[in-house]
Amino acid sequence: MKHILALLWFGSTLALAQTPPVSATATPSGAKPPVAAPTPAIRKNGATMQMMVDGRPFLMLAGELHNSSASSSEYMKPVWKKLEAMNLNTVIGTVSWELLEPLEGKFDFTLVDDQIRQARAHNMRLVLIWFATWKNAVASYIPLWVKTDLKRFPRVQSKDGVGQEELTPLGEESLRADAKAYRALMRHIRAADPQHTVIMMQVQNETGKLHDSRDRSSLAEAAWNRPVPAELMNSLAENKAKLAPELTKIWSANGFKTSGTWPEIFGAGPAADEVFMAWYIARYVGKVTEAGKAELPIPMYANAWLVQNENQAPGAYPSGGPNPQVHDIWRAAAPQLDLLAPDIHLPDFKGVCAKFTRNGNPLFIPEARASVPNLFWAIGRHAALGYSPFGIESLPEDTPLGPAYKTLAGMIPVIAKYQAEGKVTAVVQDQADQRTQEISFGGYKFSFAFSAGGRGLPQAQAQAAQAAGGRGMPQENRGFALIVNTAPDDFVIAGQGFSLTFAPDTAGPKVAGIGTIDEGRYEKGVWIPGRRINGDENGGGTRMQMRGQGVGIQKVKLYRYD
Repeated sequence: MKHILALLWFGSTLALAQTPPVSATATPSGAKPPVAAPTPAIRKNGATMQMMVDGRPFLMLAGELHNSSASSSEYMKPVWKKLEAMNLNTVIGTVSWELLEPLEGKFDFTLVDDQIRQARAHNMRLVLIWFATWKNAVASYIPLWVKTDLKRFPRVQSKDGVGQEELTPLGEESLRADAKAYRALMRHIRAADPQHTVIMMQVQNETGKLHDSRDRSSLAEAAWNRPVPAELMNSLAENKAKLAPELTKIWSANGFKTSGTWPEIFGAGPAADEVFMAWYIARYVGKVTEAGKAELPIPMYANAWLVQNENQAPGAYPSGGPNPQVHDIWRAAAPQLDLLAPDIHLPDFKGVCAKFTRNGNPLFIPEARASVPNLFWAIGRHAALGYSPFGIESLPEDTPLGPAYKTLAGMIPVIAKYQAEGKVTAVVQDQADQRTQEISFGGYKFSFAFSAGGRGLPQAQAQAAQAAGGRGMPQENRGFALIVNTAPDDFVIAGQGFSLTFAPDTAGPKVAGIGTIDEGRYEKGVWIPGRRINGDENGGGTRMQMRGQGVGIQKVKLYRYD
């Protein structure tokens, strides 16, 4: 019944202008039109969640464009070729509300069509960001007709009553207009892109309230003093045992009350304010998402501007955005979303990934540093759906990310198969001066000795990319490995910057011997063997070594004896 009512609520959007699909989908007279591909989806497959494209597991080896790049087809012409040379299989582009609907009810899909056409021509998939009510917690991409009508589209207000460059999430007219435009976009993509070049959508960007812990507009103040919606309290009560510890602490402070106003249940102060903002922002994003999925139900997600350090209070970062401490609020308010994603520009990459995979949230990293070790960690330890450095066109074409993407692209069927069986892991050198690390996996103890020095971007290239606006530069160069246990005693290991010895980790013979080591590569999941390296290259059978430049792949067969 809830979904039926929501569709009726958005029924007015059916009067939107219709536009023809992109010319790339046009067919000569008498030719058969393109056959619609299976709709992309995120599905449970054995031990993990996987992105399914064309009915098969797909790993997004991606890059996110700068915010304004896709606003000019001319600017993008040379970029597409560069991205193809960097071995991307997915590009995260943008669609801004102000350019899509410059006049109310008048839609221009030219830039959307060009992104679809160019991605298809370069054999890539698209994830599109809907820059609308929120872009980095402000409303810089809303149309001018929205910006100038303050009565119809009310703003967030500060404590002193001054309007901010943000639409309040409690503005029903703002929600209705945003959802109407987004639904028009998704209807157009459905018609223009039966091949599903567009595989996923990001709904808004880094939502939240900056410079204060909550909205102080009259709409917000009235809501703050009304009872907390029963829908939220029922969800919290139902999931009480598995709530985020940060939220449990806030709720418990007033005795786990199940009815009352926001301050009565969650207290007063920034933490309670953040819970309040999370509910209304997530509700808004969820309804926009619902409008889009009514036209094209591909995966959709919201992304987070992260808390930068433990001393930051809500408002210093966008209060109410989908940070881990309020994920449970977002799940209750926006069940239409498929996942919540982190934009990671922090040194504690591993910690962020761990928090964003609590309670089964699939991991997708739409914005990050161009760090190959972090890429391997996300895929190996958390079965990430994809990884995407920000400002991808500012990176040099010979970035180490390109060869790493090429290596992983060939391995996608192998990675997907064994992820489903719980037989993929990763090791990453935590710091440049860390020399050893041990893990237990597949019945063996793996002892890594990391190489000294680094193999990342040359300093001049790194500085040039940084000067061009690239936020995606690696912090340091570290050894790393992706390990796939393909059969008892058999492992495929991809990585660089380490040597590796093995020891039994289960009952039986006490010594692990190296039977064979083969170099090679994968092409579309098929192993292409190279050298058999059972001599000096493996220390006379004592260790596996991957110390050279670039990501390599080796197959290792172990055996045991006393």
